[in-house]
Amino acid sequence: MSGLAQLGIWNDPALHDALSWYLAVAENRRPAKFRIAATVAAEMDPPTCGEDALWTELERLTSIFLERWQTIREGAPLPPEADGPSLLELCGELAHRMLTHCNFCPWNCRVDRLAGTKFGACKLAAGSRVSSHFHHTGEELFYRGTDGSGTIFFTSCNMRCVFCQNGDISTDKDNGEETDPRTLATMAWTLRREGCHNINWVGGEVIIHLHSIVDAIALLGRDFQPTSAEIRRARRTKADGFFWFDEVSEAATYDGKFNTPILWNSNFFIAAEAMKILRVLTDVWLPDFKFGPGRCAIALARTPRYWETVTRNISLIAGWGENFTIRHLVMPNHVECCTYPVLEWIADHIPAAPVNVMAQFHPDNFCDPASTKYRGKYAEIARRPTRAELENSWRHAGELGLNFETASFERRGAFAGPALMEL
Repeated sequence: MSGLAQLGIWNDPALHDALSWYLAVAENRRPAKFRIAATVAAEMDPPTCGEDALWTELERLTSIFLERWQTIREGAPLPPEADGPSLLELCGELAHRMLTHCNFCPWNCRVDRLAGTKFGACKLAAGSRVSSHFHHTGEELFYRGTDGSGTIFFTSCNMRCVFCQNGDISTDKDNGEETDPRTLATMAWTLRREGCHNINWVGGEVIIHLHSIVDAIALLGRDFQPTSAEIRRARRTKADGFFWFDEVSEAATYDGKFNTPILWNSNFFIAAEAMKILRVLTDVWLPDFKFGPGRCAIALARTPRYWETVTRNISLIAGWGENFTIRHLVMPNHVECCTYPVLEWIADHIPAAPVNVMAQFHPDNFCDPASTKYRGKYAEIARRPTRAELENSWRHAGELGLNFETASFERRGAFAGPALMEL
């Protein structure tokens, strides 16, 4: 049993049930989805086929994948990898086709990012940049565990949250180091072998880097071994590089081959087509659910169709039977218009979902009065939430019967009712 599995947080049966697949992969008792995808053979050579044919093949192979995934969850062994193109390569080819008329997210900009002559909402061409990667000890306990979440931070975003606490990377597309799939795979390979419990793709926003990430995951699913030069290049963005981590290769393998849970940490402003690709690669999902159904997403993030998109995508992963937890950040003056509707939607549609009702909001980016970027029109959120706003949010979650206390109060050492009772 790993250090992650020994944590007391798993004594919460609802959380354990919700994240059982993730925990099994993290402990290497089960192969990650990308390992399963590598065993599902394609009946075509993806680069030579039209895009419509690729989507048809994805639908066919997804059915095979889901049947195989279920048998493996029940204890069946992992079949051998496909000799030729597999579901992994198909996903990579589809992501690159989408890149030529970019529709990774609901902005549906349709620009050819491969050509790089016009730019959409994310302001990116085909390249991807990483600001940092490291053992993240600030995530929820079930993700950070004892050795950290293996986090890879990408730059740029498809939303414009004025309060973004990662504003240095989300608003600066040139932040960090330009990277490629082999370097990304090297980062993931190294972090996992150093003991990280998962590989946590985050930003900025990650969906705008779908093509690069899928290529990196495909490499990891095909016996990737980085060269010493690739390891040196990857270390340019290693934020905890001054710490020494012993590499334990057997702690990162299933059946002798590389294995790790893939954690998709996202604002969930994602197109339905991209979700289909992610379904067969993502072991555990971490969506943000920021805004209510009114105009707050437009006012504070310049993002239309937010509520419709995020609720659709969360409904998708719930209907698919995926492992996931939801984050909601309580914002000042937005409890009634955002927090309450978000919590009520969760209670109405996915009441068993683990939710982190977060108290970490602080004025940042364009709503920080101490910043030169501050804009007075955001004065309503230019402060921390009051104690009353937080207590009202948690109390409402409790009244709705949500599974929120374990995630929301774990840093207080209280994983159940007493945390709420103290309010």
